[in-house]
Amino acid sequence: MNQHANNWLGTLIPFAIILVVVVLRIRSMRGDRPLNLGTIWIVPVVYLLIAGSMMVALPPTPMGWGLVVTGLAVGLVVGWYRGRLIHIERHPETGELRQRASPLAMILLVALIVLKLGARSLFGETAATQPGSSAMMLTDAFLGFALGLLSATRIEMYLRAKRLLSAT
Repeated sequence: MNQHANNWLGTLIPFAIILVVVVLRIRSMRGDRPLNLGTIWIVPVVYLLIAGSMMVALPPTPMGWGLVVTGLAVGLVVGWYRGRLIHIERHPETGELRQRASPLAMILLVALIVLKLGARSLFGETAATQPGSSAMMLTDAFLGFALGLLSATRIEMYLRAKRLLSAT
């Protein structure tokens, strides 16, 4: 019975941490925020580390790697367009760059992480122990997609912000 409680605790702790981070992040996303070009690279790098650690822990099959690359390519295209839709402006008096973000994108990314972390409980024991399972290949494709989405969004935001700064 004690071992069963430890298994549940080990499963719930990552979800609880993710929930706290999401709630805090969504609360901070209200309204306009400063856009700091010096730190714009942090989000894609952190997600790259998360995705990389997940793929090291449960390496994809050759077909899974193909899905990761496909997801990455699609994510780059979608992320580029998403980056173009994020509102960036320069404050007329202070010259500070401001952005308006979407909480929906954060929820999507967290859902992908939760899906990958919770593959065993969501799809059964075989999903976590067999990297070639459909559930694991789907989450690998989503990991590639999310990485492409975040990276391209930030690159597009950076390029537009630089143009906005050089225009004046």
